[in-house]
Amino acid sequence: QVQLVESGGGLVQAGGSLRLSCAASGRTFSNYAMGWFRQAPGKEREFVASIRWSGANTYYADSVKGRFTISRDNAKNTVYLQMNSLKPEDTAVYYCAAGRPELPFPQIVSPAYAYWGQGTQVTVSS
Repeated sequence: QVQLVESGGGLVQAGGSLRLSCAASGRTFSNYAMGWFRQAPGKEREFVASIRWSGANTYYADSVKGRFTISRDNAKNTVYLQMNSLKPEDTAVYYCAAGRPELPFPQIVSPAYAYWGQGTQVTVSS
């Protein structure tokens, strides 16, 4: 089992920045690719970004490419999502997830992830 706890969400004005963190505990964190997803009210959960277990490779949804940066610190068992130039349409609950080790990178669909955090709310005002 891997336990994931997100933090860093909040209310920010359009154009602003937030950094989300996801702290992991349980099994060896560095075994897993990690991802961020988001879900807005009335919409399906969507992929945002993922990072290989080593941190050497990243992958982004087109909607956030160039604005968001995913990173990880395996020594701290933590993955981050730096979000810049935020837009009202970025408003959602953001979830981090640990990918299934047997699947290839990048993992961009929800079933490819074995463990999920509880989510953190990000609200971007116009």
